[in-house]
Amino acid sequence: QVQLVESGGGLVQAGGSLRLSCTASGSIFNAMGWYRQAPGKQRELVASITTGGSTNYADFVKGRFTISRNNRQNTVFLQMNSLKPEDTAVYYCNAKTTHQATLYVSDHWGKGTLVTVSS
Repeated sequence: QVQLVESGGGLVQAGGSLRLSCTASGSIFNAMGWYRQAPGKQRELVASITTGGSTNYADFVKGRFTISRNNRQNTVFLQMNSLKPEDTAVYYCNAKTTHQATLYVSDHWGKGTLVTVSS
């Protein structure tokens, strides 16, 4: 079965850095990424990456965050620099799989890792 394991969340002061990791197993993944959800807000895309290396970033993290992927290990990383208190949220790993017979794409989610940025 598909399983996503996240790590790297924690407490950091404003201006500091964290590196999130997510390892997916159990399938072939055509895209992976990170979403986040702050209290009282909707879950939103932070960054995504395809197996070919194409990346997409939310405007609020451009220039500060970098997403990368190890395709052989099915691991995606999110290097977060210059963190702000507004970045405080639960960060969720996302991976997309394709059913070979129907080409139906499914989303899979990790349990989330909490990132807290203090002033």
